Amino acid sequence: MPIVAIICTVAFTPWDALWVWTAPLPNTVQEQVDNAITHNLDGIIVYVDKKGKEPEFYSAGWQNKENKIPANPQALFKIASISKLYIAVATAKLVNTKSLSLDKTLADYLPELVGRIENANQITLRMMLQHRSGIPDFIDDPKLPWSNLPTNSNEFLKLVLDKPADFKPNSRYRYSNTNYLLIGNILDKILGYSHRQYIKREILDTLGLTHTYGLLNEVDLRDVTSGYYTKYDGDLKTQTFVIPGGSMVATAQDVGIFLRALNDGSLLNDNEQAIYSSTYVYEHTGLLPGYSSIARYYKDIDTVVIMFVNTSGGNSWTTLEVVYNRIVKILHKQSTKQ
Repeated sequence: MPIVAIICTVAFTPWDALWVWTAPLPNTVQEQVDNAITHNLDGIIVYVDKKGKEPEFYSAGWQNKENKIPANPQALFKIASISKLYIAVATAKLVNTKSLSLDKTLADYLPELVGRIENANQITLRMMLQHRSGIPDFIDDPKLPWSNLPTNSNEFLKLVLDKPADFKPNSRYRYSNTNYLLIGNILDKILGYSHRQYIKREILDTLGLTHTYGLLNEVDLRDVTSGYYTKYDGDLKTQTFVIPGGSMVATAQDVGIFLRALNDGSLLNDNEQAIYSSTYVYEHTGLLPGYSSIARYYKDIDTVVIMFVNTSGGNSWTTLEVVYNRIVKILHKQSTKQ
């Protein structure tokens, strides 16, 4: 790395992340996790799936710091936008059966939004899947009541109705949670029942994922990891987020099993895989108040790495990314010795 780049990186990196980044690389994942917890992260769970080997679980810190309950690798976690992968898979399956068309428009599927969402007659399902629709993200609305979130996803949708588009459809990329809210609504309409039921039957049950749920209200809260925000004194575990593409709850292992199946081709048939590959990604991050997560597959070492941190806000995301990347480096280093 050029000297100027190093200086700029150091100058603009938060201190917690900088200390983690510049420390000598440990020999083991557990050492890295133990070190990371000293840098203002409340709890960490890491799941590692190396092809052909037993899964590995690592943890440090707290599942619930008020009651001094240690982080539990088997605990449930709000996986936030990692949920979008499941919706994209469901969509690919329905496109394959001709129940949906990637080239039909938002106006075709939800005509009531014509005149309420700009360019509804030009925005295709494909564009929404790819975050190329230009539809504003409801997350950006300053009126979003984070302290008392709506329990109906259409209340979130109202935040973007009658607003100008961010850009012309398909002219560029901009991540927008509203895209997947709308796709969830489209799936519900086409199916005639909740897309979450479809995901359970076609994805979760198929893979034997018994610790993945569509909504927080489906689980016993005692099994859910507590969530903490750096500027809020309290547990955010009970805060419900009902938006399609952001509402799911799962264990790290369940997410890891799903991610491997998505990447190795065992979840989708050839036609479905081709449809999926043309529309969405094979990894994701997730972020909700109190919950941060990364789910990725590394083909070169045939390894899935899932990381959950029950802290958000401040510099926690930067620290999380640094820790995650160091864990991946450790795994690469270990693979060369085998």
